[in-house]
Amino acid sequence: MTRFLLLATLLATPALAQDVTRHRIPNSDFPIAAAVEVPAGLTMVHLSGAVPPRADREASATSPTAWGGDTRAQTAGVLRSIEASLRRLDLTMGDVVRMQVFLVGDPARGGRMDFDGFMEAYREHFGTPAQPNLPVRSVMQVAGLVNPGWLVEIEVSAVRGR
Repeated sequence: MTRFLLLATLLATPALAQDVTRHRIPNSDFPIAAAVEVPAGLTMVHLSGAVPPRADREASATSPTAWGGDTRAQTAGVLRSIEASLRRLDLTMGDVVRMQVFLVGDPARGGRMDFDGFMEAYREHFGTPAQPNLPVRSVMQVAGLVNPGWLVEIEVSAVRGR
């Protein structure tokens, strides 16, 4: 009887809760995982790079203003777009296990990427009480993206349970 109850409990528990292991960075509260283990049998879903949605149709399409403005605002738009794409696939931000972030140097910051602005928007989606799951993540400054008005592009990979 005990084996039956254990099996019934495992089947009733969402696969992600029982299978994906997220290792925190030791002695750190920085909101990324040091490592994520995804066991065999779960489906990896890779989303193409997402860029900011058009925010101002009056502004030139090659201006950061057209895409939300600064890095923080553009990141917020990109993350909302990613969240909507995940939702269409019956996934959530909590299912994201890997993220690659490409930041263009902000002209208003002397050509340096605005990591703090990126982090402000990122922290609204990851490491919160409502969504504590953290992905592994890389952030890099790139020379440019396809549209010179874009300051941010983000790729994510998520895991779908059984």
